[in-house]
Amino acid sequence: MNRKSLGIMVVLLGTLSLLPLVGGAYALRIGTFASMYAILAVSWNVIGGMAGYPSFATAAFFGFGAYAGGILLAGGASLPTAMVAAGGMAFVAAVLLGAILLRLKGHYFAIASLAVAEVLRELTNAATELTGGGMGLNIPLSSVVTSVEGEARFFFYVMWALLLVTLVVVIGIERSKLGFGLRCISQNESAADMIGVNSTLYKSLAFGFSGIFVAMAGVIYAGWAHYIEPPDVYDILYSVKPIVMALLGGLGSTLGAVMGAFLFLGIEEFVWRKLLDLHTGVLGLLIVLLLLFLPKGLVSFGSSWLGKRLTRQNGGSRG
Repeated sequence: MNRKSLGIMVVLLGTLSLLPLVGGAYALRIGTFASMYAILAVSWNVIGGMAGYPSFATAAFFGFGAYAGGILLAGGASLPTAMVAAGGMAFVAAVLLGAILLRLKGHYFAIASLAVAEVLRELTNAATELTGGGMGLNIPLSSVVTSVEGEARFFFYVMWALLLVTLVVVIGIERSKLGFGLRCISQNESAADMIGVNSTLYKSLAFGFSGIFVAMAGVIYAGWAHYIEPPDVYDILYSVKPIVMALLGGLGSTLGAVMGAFLFLGIEEFVWRKLLDLHTGVLGLLIVLLLLFLPKGLVSFGSSWLGKRLTRQNGGSRG
């Protein structure tokens, strides 16, 4: 990530952090979902954008984190403890599972990753004594805050802080040997193996990093909502939306994933408020149109504008 992109990222995060100061409960809700969506999109971008593997496992990580953290919170654990525990378990499980699933490629891997969420959903429904099954799981109110607005503000800042941590880690991955290896795998996996890249290890680590922060976001969501059920947290849309967000922003770009998440939420919220009965269809149509007219995402629009500006300047200086 270059300095310009980093500067834009700082502005976006800074603006997002000011939402509680300019609005009430609605602004806090929008800000919390914006942070959560960005975490999901940036996390997916590690395996889908950098490594080039179309993962549909985001819903599995989110639901696993929500229930693992929710059970710990219901048992009296603190939110940080529940987040670290759920994130750690998700990372280890994803790395081990990735070593198996990532031997598949293309649509075979996509279908297999999609099935993970369904398996976890059925397991959650079956473990009624632990998870409440189809009746859902109640999570007690946080003892940290005493008012409804104070609690909403608390969970907003926790989700925002997690987004910040996610970005620091993912940007670090981009600049590391792991990031270089993942880009090699995305371009030509066979060639990457020939130059000494351990594809199985790198892909498994990428799968793990695509799950750890999503699981932590699931814990925060569970504590924020106070009640979760399998159809809610294992919703397939949690697997589809991050992919759409990454495509809207620019596949493979961390900044693009954040911008795409914010844009997607804005469109979703606008359409939901204005066209309640038709919001799903209209939302889908708008996204398709955006992808058709901006196939490389928002970051390509900025690069194209900058390139034209430099061309004009160079042309004018030669003249």
